[in-house]
Amino acid sequence: MPVDSDADAFADLAPADREALDALRTDDLLGPVIERHGPLTIEPAEDPFERLVVSILRQQVSMASAEATRERLFDAVEVTPDGILAAEEATLKDAGLSRQKTRYVRNVAEAFAEHGWDREAFAAMSDDEVREELTAITGVGEWTANMQLLFTLGRPDVFPVGDLGIRKGMEELYGRDMSRAEMVSEAERWAPYRSYASLYLWRAKEDIAASVDEVRGDGSA
Repeated sequence: MPVDSDADAFADLAPADREALDALRTDDLLGPVIERHGPLTIEPAEDPFERLVVSILRQQVSMASAEATRERLFDAVEVTPDGILAAEEATLKDAGLSRQKTRYVRNVAEAFAEHGWDREAFAAMSDDEVREELTAITGVGEWTANMQLLFTLGRPDVFPVGDLGIRKGMEELYGRDMSRAEMVSEAERWAPYRSYASLYLWRAKEDIAASVDEVRGDGSA
């Protein structure tokens, strides 16, 4: 459901959020979507390892199935790099992880343990450096890396061009199908706030808005 978007709602935002949305509200294409839905902001996740594990669990399954697996996994083991690596394969299987996802989750745990990654470590990296590091892990693709940048690290200028919801949002705004190159080119108008623009592109059509949580959580591209 759209939310009220009066001036006070925008005025009460944190300075960085207000600056981003004030700039995007002047855009003739995106502005009306922002006014319709009101303030949407980026809220970084607390634990980058947990968030990446959950992204792996959500690859190619429904949100309901992924949530059930998440609950069983978090009940069964300590979801830290050491906890995952110490867990028996049978324990992970009983939690609902396939053999492939068990391998992927362990790959992520090994990378975090080897590099000592935490929020501070990622904060010192550029967006491209984060993508390069994460996509070097088997099981983590560009889509998942972009979701980590946007929803875990709270980077303000991420444009996940490979996302289906983003493509549909661009089609809704522009009234035509667009290639990836065209979308990237057109999205330059929203830099350096393309993460915020993406939040609204996911809501540009009602059928996208209804499944935005699944758009955020699914995929291994």
